[in-house]
This record gives sequence, C-alpha cells and structure tokens, in this order.
Amino acid sequence: MGAIAIIGGGISGLSLAYFLLEKDPDLDIIIFESEKRLGGKIWTEKAEGFLCEAGVNGFLDNKPRTLELSKKVSLEPLRSNDASRKRFIYSDNRLHRLPEAPPAFLASSLMSLSGKLRIMAELVIPGNVKDEETLAAFARRRLGKEAYEKLIDPMASGIYAGNPETLSLRACFPKVYDLEARYGGLIKGMLRLQRERKKQGSSEKVGAGPGGTLTSFYNGMGELVSALRNFLGERIRLGSKVQGIDRKGSGYVLFFPDGSSIETDIVVSAAPAYAVSEMVKNMDRRLSNLVAEIPYPSLSLVCLGYRKEKIKTPVDAFGFLIPSREKRNILGTLYDSSIFPNRAPEGYVLLRSMVGGARYSDLARENDTKLVDLVKGELAAIMDIRSDPDFVRVYKHEMAIPQYTVGHLERLRNIDTILQKHKNLYLTGNAYKGIGVNDCIENSFRLAEKIIEES
Repeated sequence: MGAIAIIGGGISGLSLAYFLLEKDPDLDIIIFESEKRLGGKIWTEKAEGFLCEAGVNGFLDNKPRTLELSKKVSLEPLRSNDASRKRFIYSDNRLHRLPEAPPAFLASSLMSLSGKLRIMAELVIPGNVKDEETLAAFARRRLGKEAYEKLIDPMASGIYAGNPETLSLRACFPKVYDLEARYGGLIKGMLRLQRERKKQGSSEKVGAGPGGTLTSFYNGMGELVSALRNFLGERIRLGSKVQGIDRKGSGYVLFFPDGSSIETDIVVSAAPAYAVSEMVKNMDRRLSNLVAEIPYPSLSLVCLGYRKEKIKTPVDAFGFLIPSREKRNILGTLYDSSIFPNRAPEGYVLLRSMVGGARYSDLARENDTKLVDLVKGELAAIMDIRSDPDFVRVYKHEMAIPQYTVGHLERLRNIDTILQKHKNLYLTGNAYKGIGVNDCIENSFRLAEKIIEES
C-alpha cells in the first residue's frame, strides 16, 4: 500500500490513523491538522481548578468501539454520576423534571392532561412512514403539538443545536424512523422489542432514544485525544492547512498556503464539510457543491463557576434544556460538576450554558462580555442565581455541529457516486453519518477496513 494522507486531526482522523496502523504498523501515514491543537470539537481546558469541555463532554457507553479504543490506549472510562440521570425541561417559567418511566410521566407537571393523552394515542395511530420527513413533522404527526414543543424540540437543540423544522428524521434519528417503519409506531415498536428482549433473557431497557450512560474520563475528553497523539507521534503535522487537492496520475497532490505541495497515493479527508468543499473545488466542482450544502450553525459555550452557597436551585442533576417556544436566550445549561467528578474545585459548581444553534446563530457570535451577561441574566431568571460568577470561560464555534437537514441521505448517495470516480479518495467525519464520538470512531473503524481491502 502507498502513502496515506489524512486531513483533519479531530477524533475521526486520529482514530482512523490508529485503526489503520493497528492493521498494518508499517503503513506510511501523515495526519495534517490546520490548527495548532488536535481534537477538533473535543477540547478540554483546565483553568483555576475547573475542568471545562469546550465542545464534546462525553460519549454513550452503549457502543463497544469507543470503549475498546479507550482500553487499547490505556485509558479508564468514567461513567457519569447517578445524579446526572435527573434531567429538566424549562417550561412555563419553571423547571420540570423529565419523567423517566410511565408513572412519573403521568404525574409530571410538564405536560397537560390533553398532551399526555395525545402521546398515549400514538399507540393506535396507523403507521404512515415517509421516506423523508422533518423531525418536527414526524413528532407532531405521531405525538402531537405539545409533545413536539416541550420534548422533541429541546432534545434537538441539546443534541444538534438544531432546528427540528429542517432536520431530517431519518438521517438524525434512524432508530426512531425504523420503529415506525417496522412496527407501525413508536409505542408498538418499543413494546414488541421489549417482549423480544424478555424472551432472550435480556433486562436491557428499550426506548426510542440512543440509550446508554454518558461516559468520559477523569481529566475530560481531551485524555482520548492525548492518548492518540502519543501513539501517532511524529506522523502528526500541526498548523498544516491543506488548501487544495488534485489528481496526479493514479494518486493525488495536496497543496498548502505557502505554495508547497506533497504527493500521496491515498487521501482521506476527516475535515469539516465546508473545508472539504474548498479543498476539492478545482478537482470536482460537483463534489464541492454537494458537501457545501451541509450547514453548520454557530454555537458558543459559556462556562461559569460559582461557590455552592451562591446557588439556591439544586444542581444534583444533568441540567436543563429549553424549548424554543419559551423565547429564552440560551438553549440550556449543563451542571457539569454534577455529571462528572473533577470538574470544579471543592466547594464550587461549574455550569455550562449553550448559546446560539440553528435558530439563534447570531447570538453565538456576540462578544464575550455580552455572552456572559446574557447567560448571567438567564441563570438569574431560571435558577435564581443573582451573584457574579467566580470563574468565567467562553468558547466559540463559528461553525459548530453539522446539520442533517431534509435531503441529507440523498446528498450522501450523490457524494458516494462521485467518490467512485476518484479511487483512493475518502471522506469521513461527523458531517456525514453520525455526529457523536461513537459514530465517528465506528465509521473510522469501518473505513480502515475498507481502505485496507481496496488498496
């Protein structure tokens, strides 16, 4: 096999390099990362005794590949605290605990009686699966308007920082799509799966969500990036932005801003879609246009640390999300120091609030002072926190989470068709088939197998 160039030093590019070298330690691999640090949206910073996640704060332990990779690089995964099972929705000027079981759902004040009855009616609503449908249209059709507004809308904000009126159900939540496609409905599907699990002797809970327990590491998600960096060593080139890609014979040539270039046999871009669009525009305009269609809203994360006595609202929970109907200036707040240990000094609490997303990108681009004031105002109204924070950090992502909007799956099919014309050119990363850490690592594993097989 010839030389392999991997563009992008986020978790997709790093894990791909690891899996390739695991299969063949003698491979000639170079990873080009445009920034001065590795990790992409995995970015952990320790400051003044606080541990801040500037991006991803964990992964679910329901997929084996990430856990296996962690073990291989000698890391000990850390599952979130029991308190983090408690989650809240801010609605009608108060925090409501998100019900975890049917009895709690019936007793919850979050939904009106009519809203609860409408959700239960989903059991008898005939299946009418659509090949392409927005998350919002699906939720209103199957669960009703109130459930969409109070449950599904904030979930989309929490996972994608997205707008469910444009997100594709099938691309974003294939498990939910499959429940209706296979069983005619969500409740019917979950009941059927539960019966099947019992027959198999499994006690695993069945739900429409992803399942699993949020997991990280004692010193944050950056531990995984550091371990992979140590393994890959001199194969990494930081501050090396690939400006363009072109064909040369049976291989490729990569161009850099300083006028230099290198030739390679295989190219894998694990860079964001908007960066890929620029790289390939001279080589394949159609491919460039397709990947450019994947939108990225802006998102800012505001981390505020407080002495415990300054906070009146209990924070022994995961945090809260806010439906867009509430017209607040934040998407929600995570109680980071209650989710994992080692996130705040003894006697302090660390809160991390999300600003922006698909509906409110302009807010995320405000200056740091305005962002902090905005979050302080929201926490005062929602959590009755009136004191100034003892610690402040702001992290901005001008192009944050890729949005799988309606048409995303057709877009991927067209991209795959074009890539068949460009042998030994591959695209991976969270812009295509899953935004989570688990998705990125699983896709890297499969791509490593494909590259070995095809080369």
